[in-house]
Order: sequence, then structure tokens, then C-alpha cells
Amino acid sequence: MSTFRLCIISILVVTTSFVAHSQARETPKTESPIGAAVQQDNFFPQVKFETSMGDIVIELSRAKAPVTVNNFLTYVKEEEYDNTLFHRIIAGYIVQGGAYTTDFTERKSNYKIINESGNGLKNEAYSIAMARMSDPHSAKRQFFFNMKDNDNLDPGRRWGYTVFGSVIEGKEVLDAISLVDTRVNPEIGFPDTPVENVVLKRAIIMPEPVFD
Repeated sequence: MSTFRLCIISILVVTTSFVAHSQARETPKTESPIGAAVQQDNFFPQVKFETSMGDIVIELSRAKAPVTVNNFLTYVKEEEYDNTLFHRIIAGYIVQGGAYTTDFTERKSNYKIINESGNGLKNEAYSIAMARMSDPHSAKRQFFFNMKDNDNLDPGRRWGYTVFGSVIEGKEVLDAISLVDTRVNPEIGFPDTPVENVVLKRAIIMPEPVFD
């Protein structure tokens, strides 16, 4: 066998190994141990958002979206959502946040999680869902609230956006947030950014309800 052919085979082997390693590293996770340990027997944990415009309470559906809920609870438990912005607001559509500090520094993300959009929950008004890139399994920490029934975000022939809970208190606060004035941020170029910062000051896991 010629030296040239041996070199080509070696390059192909190295390239294939690198691609396989990269794909393995990017495999979306199905477990979040920190979040899973939070009220582990509670299928519907609640989280309160203390925002600069008032409080919002969300009930999560661990029964329908266990991977997503446990991932979300991990960020809450680690106080990673505290003092972050609602950085993308489109009236009558969505309110998105969970990633940027008040000076638009991006907070660290953990790993990608699998897409659970086929769980039966819909992108209905006042539901909370995970934001992602075009890769259906690319959600990490960003979330958004649906401000109307967004059927276009539900799964069909393509993957949808995973709904994992809904607002049970503070809908009027979310309504007010959704109507703030927005612009294209001149410093970073983000569209649909509030003129005045809307801040998620603190995310708190609510006490587990006690039933007689």
C-alpha cells in the first residue's frame, strides 16, 4: 500500500474519531441530579419569580416534563436566574428570559437537554416553555412565557418547544411585562429589548404543600 494512501486513511480515521467524540460530548442530557433532588416526590413543584414589576408563581409539571423541570430547578436551586433580564419581549407573543445579567453579560449554561415537546402540554397563554436553537435538543437555561395560544410552537411534523409549567399567580404582572416599550438595543443589537430593564430579581422554590 502506498505511503499516500496510508496518510489518507490515517486522516479519515482521526477525523471520524473527532466527529464521534464531538457528537458524544454534545449528546443532550436526560438527568439533572440537583434538580431531581428538589422535592423529589412532588410532581408539581412551584417556583416564585420576584421581578422588578411584581411576583409571578409558576406550577411546574414534573409528571409531563421531568427532564426539563429538573433542569430548570437546578438553575433555580443554584440561584442562576437571580438578577437576570427578561431580554426579549414581543407583545401578544412571548416574554423571554433566563440568560443575561442586567449589563447583558451572558450567564453560564450547563448542558443541552432532550426535547420533551411531545408531552401533551401546549404552548397556551400563560404557559412556560424552554427556548432553544434550531437544533430541537439545544435547550439549556433560557425560557419564555407564552402570551397567547402559540399553536405554531407546538410539535407536529417537526419538533416543538417544550412546555413544562404554567402561571398560577401573577398573570396581571406578566401582562404588564409583556406591554413594556421595546427597541433594538443599540449596544448589542438585540431586537425586542425593553427600553427599561425588566429584572428577575430572585427565583424561589416554594414550600412543598402539605396535605392532610
